[in-house]
Amino acid sequence: MDNKNKETGSEPKNLQNANPASERGQAPEKTNAQGAAPQQVDNGNKAKGKTNATSSNRQNAGQQAPARPLTLEEKEKAEKAKRRKIRQAKRLSLIMAMLILVAVVAGLAVWGLLHLKPADVTVQGQADCDVVRVSGKLAGRVAEIYVKEGDYVYKGQRLAKIYSSTAKATLSKAKEMKNVAASQNKKVERGTREELIKTAQNMVDQAKAAEEITRKTFERLDNLFKEGVVSEQKRDEAKAALDAATAAVATAMSQLELAKNGPQEEDKEASRGMENVAEASVKEVEALLEDEYLVAPCSGEVSSIYPHEGELVIMGAPIVTISKMNDIWATFNVREERLNDLTMGKEIDVMIPALNNKEVKMKVFYIHDMGSYATWGATKAYGDYDSKTFEVKARPVKTIENFRPGMSVILK
Repeated sequence: MDNKNKETGSEPKNLQNANPASERGQAPEKTNAQGAAPQQVDNGNKAKGKTNATSSNRQNAGQQAPARPLTLEEKEKAEKAKRRKIRQAKRLSLIMAMLILVAVVAGLAVWGLLHLKPADVTVQGQADCDVVRVSGKLAGRVAEIYVKEGDYVYKGQRLAKIYSSTAKATLSKAKEMKNVAASQNKKVERGTREELIKTAQNMVDQAKAAEEITRKTFERLDNLFKEGVVSEQKRDEAKAALDAATAAVATAMSQLELAKNGPQEEDKEASRGMENVAEASVKEVEALLEDEYLVAPCSGEVSSIYPHEGELVIMGAPIVTISKMNDIWATFNVREERLNDLTMGKEIDVMIPALNNKEVKMKVFYIHDMGSYATWGATKAYGDYDSKTFEVKARPVKTIENFRPGMSVILK
Protein backbone atom coordinates (compact mmCIF):
# COMPACT_ATOMS: atom_id res chain seq x y z
CA MET A 1 0.00 0.00 0.00
CA ASP A 2 2.87 2.35 0.84
CA ASN A 3 4.65 1.51 -2.38
CA LYS A 4 1.46 2.18 -4.28
CA ASN A 5 1.04 5.56 -2.61
CA LYS A 6 4.65 6.35 -3.32
CA GLU A 7 4.22 5.52 -6.96
CA THR A 8 0.94 7.39 -7.01
CA GLY A 9 2.55 10.40 -5.45
CA SER A 10 5.31 10.43 -8.08
CA GLU A 11 2.96 10.14 -11.03
CA PRO A 12 1.92 13.80 -11.19
CA LYS A 13 5.55 14.85 -11.37
CA ASN A 14 6.33 12.45 -14.20
CA LEU A 15 3.14 13.35 -15.93
CA GLN A 16 3.99 17.03 -15.76
CA ASN A 17 7.41 16.42 -17.30
CA ALA A 18 6.03 14.16 -20.04
CA ASN A 19 3.12 16.36 -20.88
CA PRO A 20 3.65 17.92 -24.31
CA ALA A 21 1.64 20.89 -23.28
CA SER A 22 4.18 21.71 -20.57
CA GLU A 23 7.02 21.37 -23.12
CA ARG A 24 5.33 23.97 -25.32
CA GLY A 25 5.13 26.42 -22.44
CA GLN A 26 1.43 25.90 -21.71
CA ALA A 27 -0.13 25.63 -18.21
CA PRO A 28 -0.03 22.10 -16.78
CA GLU A 29 -3.23 20.15 -16.21
CA LYS A 30 -4.69 19.73 -12.69
CA THR A 31 -4.64 16.26 -11.09
CA ASN A 32 -6.46 14.77 -8.12
CA ALA A 33 -4.88 13.54 -4.92
CA GLN A 34 -4.68 9.94 -6.12
CA GLY A 35 -2.63 10.97 -9.17
CA ALA A 36 -5.53 10.52 -11.58
CA ALA A 37 -5.57 11.77 -15.15
CA PRO A 38 -6.33 15.47 -15.81
CA GLN A 39 -9.97 16.56 -15.50
CA GLN A 40 -10.02 19.37 -18.12
CA VAL A 41 -8.33 19.56 -21.49
CA ASP A 42 -7.86 22.61 -23.64
CA ASN A 43 -9.79 22.16 -26.84
CA GLY A 44 -7.00 23.95 -28.82
CA ASN A 45 -4.45 21.27 -27.91
CA LYS A 46 -6.49 18.20 -28.95
CA ALA A 47 -4.76 17.90 -32.36
CA LYS A 48 -1.20 18.50 -31.16
CA GLY A 49 -0.30 15.14 -29.65
CA LYS A 50 -1.44 11.63 -29.22
CA THR A 51 -1.09 11.83 -25.44
CA ASN A 52 -3.42 14.82 -25.11
CA ALA A 53 -5.95 13.22 -27.42
CA THR A 54 -5.87 10.00 -25.42
CA SER A 55 -6.22 11.90 -22.12
CA SER A 56 -9.17 13.84 -23.51
CA ASN A 57 -10.85 10.69 -24.67
CA ARG A 58 -10.32 9.04 -21.30
CA GLN A 59 -11.71 12.08 -19.52
CA ASN A 60 -14.74 12.13 -21.74
CA ALA A 61 -15.21 8.45 -21.09
CA GLY A 62 -14.91 8.98 -17.37
CA GLN A 63 -11.79 6.89 -17.15
CA GLN A 64 -8.91 7.81 -14.90
CA ALA A 65 -5.57 6.12 -15.82
CA PRO A 66 -1.99 7.25 -15.28
CA ALA A 67 -0.14 8.60 -18.48
CA ARG A 68 2.95 6.68 -19.56
CA PRO A 69 6.06 8.88 -19.29
CA LEU A 70 8.12 9.40 -22.53
CA THR A 71 11.42 7.58 -22.67
CA LEU A 72 14.72 9.28 -23.48
CA GLU A 73 14.75 7.71 -26.94
CA GLU A 74 11.28 9.06 -27.72
CA LYS A 75 12.32 12.51 -26.56
CA GLU A 76 15.38 12.45 -28.85
CA LYS A 77 13.23 11.33 -31.79
CA ALA A 78 10.77 14.13 -31.11
CA GLU A 79 13.58 16.69 -30.94
CA LYS A 80 15.12 15.38 -34.22
CA ALA A 81 11.76 15.54 -35.96
CA LYS A 82 11.31 19.08 -34.73
CA ARG A 83 14.77 20.14 -35.97
CA ARG A 84 14.16 18.37 -39.29
CA LYS A 85 10.95 20.35 -39.79
CA ILE A 86 12.80 23.59 -38.98
CA ARG A 87 15.59 22.78 -41.46
CA GLN A 88 13.08 21.90 -44.16
CA ALA A 89 11.27 25.16 -43.55
CA LYS A 90 14.53 27.14 -43.80
CA ARG A 91 15.56 25.27 -46.95
CA LEU A 92 12.21 25.92 -48.53
CA SER A 93 12.46 29.62 -47.64
CA LEU A 94 15.98 29.82 -49.15
CA ILE A 95 14.87 28.12 -52.35
CA MET A 96 11.93 30.48 -52.66
CA ALA A 97 14.22 33.49 -52.10
CA MET A 98 16.65 32.26 -54.75
CA LEU A 99 13.87 31.65 -57.24
CA ILE A 100 12.54 35.13 -56.64
CA LEU A 101 16.05 36.60 -57.07
CA VAL A 102 16.62 34.68 -60.32
CA ALA A 103 13.27 35.81 -61.60
CA VAL A 104 14.08 39.46 -60.77
CA VAL A 105 17.51 39.27 -62.44
CA ALA A 106 16.08 37.59 -65.53
CA GLY A 107 13.38 40.24 -65.73
CA LEU A 108 15.92 43.04 -65.47
CA ALA A 109 18.09 41.40 -68.13
CA VAL A 110 15.18 41.09 -70.54
CA TRP A 111 14.16 44.67 -69.86
CA GLY A 112 17.71 45.85 -70.47
CA LEU A 113 17.97 44.00 -73.75
CA LEU A 114 14.72 45.53 -74.93
CA HIS A 115 15.22 49.10 -73.75
CA LEU A 116 18.93 49.83 -73.14
CA LYS A 117 21.32 50.73 -75.96
CA PRO A 118 25.02 49.82 -75.89
CA ALA A 119 27.24 52.66 -74.78
CA ASP A 120 29.75 54.15 -77.19
CA VAL A 121 33.21 52.58 -76.93
CA THR A 122 35.87 55.10 -75.96
CA VAL A 123 39.00 54.85 -78.09
CA GLN A 124 42.03 56.29 -76.35
CA GLY A 125 45.25 57.07 -78.19
CA GLN A 126 48.56 58.63 -77.33
CA ALA A 127 50.61 61.47 -78.76
CA ASP A 128 53.92 60.47 -80.27
CA CYS A 129 56.77 61.82 -82.40
CA ASP A 130 59.97 60.72 -84.10
CA VAL A 131 62.88 60.10 -81.74
CA VAL A 132 66.53 60.16 -82.85
CA ARG A 133 69.17 58.39 -80.76
CA VAL A 134 72.54 60.08 -81.23
CA SER A 135 75.52 57.72 -81.03
CA GLY A 136 79.10 57.68 -82.30
CA LYS A 137 81.61 55.32 -83.90
CA LEU A 138 84.30 56.24 -81.38
CA ALA A 139 84.71 54.19 -78.23
CA GLY A 140 86.17 56.15 -75.34
CA ARG A 141 85.43 58.25 -72.28
CA VAL A 142 82.77 60.96 -72.12
CA ALA A 143 84.86 64.07 -71.59
CA GLU A 144 82.09 66.66 -71.58
CA ILE A 145 78.32 66.98 -72.18
CA TYR A 146 77.21 70.36 -73.51
CA VAL A 147 73.40 70.03 -73.17
CA LYS A 148 70.80 69.10 -70.54
CA GLU A 149 67.53 67.21 -70.71
CA GLY A 150 64.75 69.50 -71.89
CA ASP A 151 67.05 71.78 -73.91
CA TYR A 152 66.06 72.59 -77.46
CA VAL A 153 68.95 72.00 -79.85
CA TYR A 154 69.46 72.80 -83.52
CA LYS A 155 70.95 70.73 -86.29
CA GLY A 156 74.76 70.76 -86.15
CA GLN A 157 74.94 71.88 -82.52
CA ARG A 158 77.55 70.12 -80.37
CA LEU A 159 76.15 67.69 -77.83
CA ALA A 160 79.07 65.87 -76.21
CA LYS A 161 82.81 65.15 -76.50
CA ILE A 162 84.33 61.67 -76.36
CA TYR A 163 88.07 61.30 -75.82
CA SER A 164 89.98 58.17 -76.87
CA SER A 165 93.74 57.94 -76.30
CA THR A 166 93.81 54.67 -78.24
CA ALA A 167 92.38 56.36 -81.33
CA LYS A 168 94.93 59.16 -81.04
CA ALA A 169 97.81 56.68 -80.89
CA THR A 170 96.40 54.71 -83.80
CA LEU A 171 96.21 57.88 -85.87
CA SER A 172 99.86 58.72 -85.19
CA LYS A 173 100.92 55.21 -86.15
CA ALA A 174 98.91 55.33 -89.37
CA LYS A 175 100.46 58.65 -90.34
CA GLU A 176 104.00 57.30 -89.83
CA MET A 177 103.21 54.26 -91.95
CA LYS A 178 101.90 56.57 -94.64
CA ASN A 179 105.16 58.53 -94.61
CA VAL A 180 107.21 55.36 -94.95
CA ALA A 181 105.12 54.13 -97.86
CA ALA A 182 105.28 57.52 -99.55
CA SER A 183 109.08 57.60 -99.28
CA GLN A 184 109.39 54.10 -100.69
CA ASN A 185 107.10 54.96 -103.56
CA LYS A 186 109.04 58.12 -104.29
CA LYS A 187 112.24 56.13 -104.45
CA VAL A 188 110.73 53.66 -106.85
CA GLU A 189 109.20 56.35 -109.02
CA ARG A 190 112.44 58.31 -109.25
CA GLY A 191 114.28 55.25 -110.53
CA THR A 192 117.97 54.29 -110.22
CA ARG A 193 120.40 56.83 -108.83
CA GLU A 194 122.79 58.65 -111.22
CA GLU A 195 125.80 57.15 -109.51
CA LEU A 196 124.61 53.64 -110.30
CA ILE A 197 124.06 54.57 -113.94
CA LYS A 198 127.58 56.00 -114.18
CA THR A 199 129.01 52.88 -112.59
CA ALA A 200 127.20 50.71 -115.12
CA GLN A 201 128.54 52.91 -117.95
CA ASN A 202 132.11 52.47 -116.68
CA MET A 203 131.62 48.72 -116.61
CA VAL A 204 130.56 48.86 -120.27
CA ASP A 205 133.62 50.88 -121.21
CA GLN A 206 135.92 48.46 -119.41
CA ALA A 207 134.31 45.48 -121.15
CA LYS A 208 134.72 47.14 -124.54
CA ALA A 209 138.40 47.95 -123.90
CA ALA A 210 139.08 44.36 -122.87
CA GLU A 211 137.26 43.16 -125.99
CA GLU A 212 139.42 45.38 -128.21
CA ILE A 213 142.66 44.04 -126.73
CA THR A 214 141.62 40.41 -127.00
CA ARG A 215 140.49 41.03 -130.60
CA LYS A 216 143.93 42.41 -131.58
CA THR A 217 145.68 39.57 -129.78
CA PHE A 218 143.58 37.02 -131.64
CA GLU A 219 144.26 38.67 -134.98
CA ARG A 220 148.06 38.54 -134.42
CA LEU A 221 148.01 34.94 -133.29
CA ASP A 222 145.82 34.03 -136.20
CA ASN A 223 148.32 35.53 -138.69
CA LEU A 224 151.23 33.80 -136.94
CA PHE A 225 149.28 30.51 -137.02
CA LYS A 226 148.78 30.88 -140.75
CA GLU A 227 152.58 31.45 -141.17
CA GLY A 228 153.19 28.41 -138.99
CA VAL A 229 154.95 30.34 -136.27
CA VAL A 230 152.51 29.48 -133.37
CA SER A 231 150.59 26.39 -132.66
CA GLU A 232 146.90 25.96 -133.19
CA GLN A 233 146.34 25.78 -129.41
CA LYS A 234 147.60 29.29 -128.93
CA ARG A 235 145.30 30.49 -131.64
CA ASP A 236 142.28 28.77 -129.99
CA GLU A 237 143.11 30.29 -126.62
CA ALA A 238 143.13 33.74 -128.13
CA LYS A 239 139.78 33.03 -129.83
CA ALA A 240 138.22 31.94 -126.50
CA ALA A 241 139.48 35.08 -124.78
CA LEU A 242 137.92 37.20 -127.52
CA ASP A 243 134.55 35.48 -127.16
CA ALA A 244 134.60 36.00 -123.38
CA ALA A 245 135.38 39.69 -123.78
CA THR A 246 132.50 40.06 -126.24
CA ALA A 247 130.10 38.43 -123.76
CA ALA A 248 131.32 40.69 -120.97
CA VAL A 249 130.54 43.71 -123.15
CA ALA A 250 126.97 42.43 -123.68
CA THR A 251 126.47 41.88 -119.94
CA ALA A 252 127.72 45.36 -119.12
CA MET A 253 125.37 46.86 -121.69
CA SER A 254 122.40 45.03 -120.14
CA GLN A 255 123.24 46.35 -116.66
CA LEU A 256 123.48 49.84 -118.07
CA GLU A 257 120.06 49.57 -119.72
CA LEU A 258 118.57 48.21 -116.46
CA ALA A 259 119.99 51.13 -114.51
CA LYS A 260 118.66 53.61 -117.02
CA ASN A 261 115.17 52.06 -117.18
CA GLY A 262 114.80 51.79 -113.39
CA PRO A 263 112.22 49.51 -111.60
CA GLN A 264 109.62 47.54 -113.49
CA GLU A 265 106.08 48.84 -113.90
CA GLU A 266 104.77 46.13 -111.57
CA ASP A 267 107.12 47.28 -108.83
CA LYS A 268 105.93 50.84 -109.28
CA GLU A 269 102.27 49.77 -109.01
CA ALA A 270 102.97 47.73 -105.88
CA SER A 271 104.72 50.70 -104.30
CA ARG A 272 101.85 53.02 -105.14
CA GLY A 273 99.43 50.48 -103.71
CA MET A 274 101.27 50.36 -100.39
CA GLU A 275 101.14 54.12 -100.17
CA ASN A 276 97.39 54.12 -100.83
CA VAL A 277 96.81 51.50 -98.12
CA ALA A 278 98.70 53.60 -95.60
CA GLU A 279 96.70 56.66 -96.57
CA ALA A 280 93.41 54.72 -96.19
CA SER A 281 94.44 53.68 -92.68
CA VAL A 282 94.94 57.31 -91.78
CA LYS A 283 91.50 58.23 -93.17
CA GLU A 284 89.88 55.38 -91.24
CA VAL A 285 91.21 56.60 -87.93
CA GLU A 286 90.36 60.19 -88.81
CA ALA A 287 86.78 59.08 -89.58
CA LEU A 288 86.53 57.62 -86.09
CA LEU A 289 87.87 60.80 -84.58
CA GLU A 290 85.23 62.80 -86.45
CA ASP A 291 82.80 61.55 -83.80
CA GLU A 292 84.99 62.89 -81.06
CA TYR A 293 82.49 65.75 -81.00
CA LEU A 294 78.90 64.51 -81.33
CA VAL A 295 76.58 66.98 -83.04
CA ALA A 296 72.78 67.05 -83.36
CA PRO A 297 71.62 65.45 -86.61
CA CYS A 298 68.32 67.35 -86.41
CA SER A 299 66.54 70.05 -84.47
CA GLY A 300 64.46 69.03 -81.47
CA GLU A 301 64.22 68.65 -77.72
CA VAL A 302 66.73 66.64 -75.71
CA SER A 303 64.55 64.00 -74.07
CA SER A 304 67.21 61.68 -72.60
CA ILE A 305 70.94 61.70 -71.79
CA TYR A 306 72.24 58.22 -71.03
CA PRO A 307 75.88 58.42 -69.81
CA HIS A 308 77.45 60.79 -67.32
CA GLU A 309 80.70 62.67 -67.72
CA GLY A 310 83.69 60.43 -67.13
CA GLU A 311 81.95 57.18 -68.09
CA LEU A 312 83.27 54.86 -70.77
CA VAL A 313 81.06 54.19 -73.80
CA ILE A 314 81.39 51.59 -76.52
CA MET A 315 81.09 52.09 -80.24
CA GLY A 316 77.49 52.76 -81.26
CA ALA A 317 76.19 53.30 -77.73
CA PRO A 318 73.42 55.97 -77.60
CA ILE A 319 74.51 59.18 -75.90
CA VAL A 320 71.59 61.59 -76.36
CA THR A 321 67.97 61.18 -77.50
CA ILE A 322 66.34 64.03 -79.46
CA SER A 323 62.56 64.29 -79.95
CA LYS A 324 61.33 66.09 -83.06
CA MET A 325 58.78 68.38 -81.43
CA ASN A 326 57.82 70.05 -84.70
CA ASP A 327 56.03 66.89 -85.91
CA ILE A 328 53.71 65.28 -83.35
CA TRP A 329 50.85 62.91 -84.13
CA ALA A 330 48.38 60.68 -82.27
CA THR A 331 48.33 56.88 -82.47
CA PHE A 332 45.15 54.81 -81.97
CA ASN A 333 44.69 51.04 -81.84
CA VAL A 334 41.21 50.23 -83.14
CA ARG A 335 39.34 47.13 -84.24
CA GLU A 336 38.70 46.74 -87.91
CA GLU A 337 34.95 47.29 -87.44
CA ARG A 338 35.68 51.00 -86.87
CA LEU A 339 37.89 51.51 -89.90
CA ASN A 340 34.86 52.63 -91.89
CA ASP A 341 34.96 55.86 -89.85
CA LEU A 342 38.76 56.18 -90.00
CA THR A 343 39.65 56.20 -93.67
CA MET A 344 42.90 57.55 -95.10
CA GLY A 345 42.93 61.34 -95.29
CA LYS A 346 39.75 61.80 -93.23
CA GLU A 347 39.55 64.53 -90.59
CA ILE A 348 38.47 63.30 -87.16
CA ASP A 349 37.47 65.05 -83.92
CA VAL A 350 39.56 64.28 -80.85
CA MET A 351 39.78 65.53 -77.29
CA ILE A 352 42.99 66.10 -75.30
CA PRO A 353 42.40 65.78 -71.52
CA ALA A 354 45.79 67.27 -70.58
CA LEU A 355 44.89 70.53 -72.37
CA ASN A 356 41.68 71.11 -70.41
CA ASN A 357 39.69 68.70 -72.63
CA LYS A 358 40.54 70.72 -75.70
CA GLU A 359 38.80 69.53 -78.86
CA VAL A 360 40.82 69.63 -82.08
CA LYS A 361 40.76 68.14 -85.57
CA MET A 362 43.28 65.64 -86.85
CA LYS A 363 43.84 64.09 -90.26
CA VAL A 364 44.48 60.35 -90.71
CA PHE A 365 47.74 59.68 -92.58
CA TYR A 366 48.66 56.11 -91.61
CA ILE A 367 46.70 52.82 -91.29
CA HIS A 368 48.38 49.46 -90.79
CA ASP A 369 47.46 46.15 -89.19
CA MET A 370 49.25 45.15 -86.00
CA GLY A 371 49.72 41.46 -86.80
CA SER A 372 48.24 38.27 -85.44
CA TYR A 373 49.27 39.00 -81.85
CA ALA A 374 46.65 41.79 -81.70
CA THR A 375 43.74 39.79 -83.15
CA TRP A 376 40.47 39.53 -81.21
CA GLY A 377 39.54 35.84 -81.27
CA ALA A 378 35.99 34.70 -81.86
CA THR A 379 34.19 33.45 -78.73
CA LYS A 380 31.64 31.33 -80.61
CA ALA A 381 32.22 28.36 -82.85
CA TYR A 382 29.49 29.55 -85.28
CA GLY A 383 28.18 32.96 -86.22
CA ASP A 384 31.29 34.88 -85.06
CA TYR A 385 34.64 35.82 -86.58
CA ASP A 386 38.08 37.06 -85.58
CA SER A 387 38.66 40.80 -85.59
CA LYS A 388 42.08 42.31 -86.29
CA THR A 389 43.48 45.41 -84.65
CA PHE A 390 44.82 48.25 -86.78
CA GLU A 391 47.20 51.05 -85.87
CA VAL A 392 45.88 54.42 -87.01
CA LYS A 393 47.93 57.62 -86.92
CA ALA A 394 46.49 61.11 -87.26
CA ARG A 395 48.31 64.43 -87.44
CA PRO A 396 46.81 67.73 -86.14
CA VAL A 397 45.36 69.92 -88.86
CA LYS A 398 46.66 73.00 -87.05
CA THR A 399 49.54 73.42 -84.63
CA ILE A 400 48.46 72.67 -81.06
CA GLU A 401 50.17 74.74 -78.41
CA ASN A 402 51.71 72.77 -75.51
CA PHE A 403 50.88 69.48 -77.23
CA ARG A 404 53.58 67.01 -76.17
CA PRO A 405 54.39 63.33 -76.75
CA GLY A 406 52.80 60.97 -74.25
CA MET A 407 49.56 62.92 -73.80
CA SER A 408 46.31 60.98 -74.01
CA VAL A 409 44.09 61.64 -77.01
CA ILE A 410 40.41 60.57 -76.93
CA LEU A 411 38.71 59.75 -80.22
CA LYS A 412 35.17 61.14 -80.22
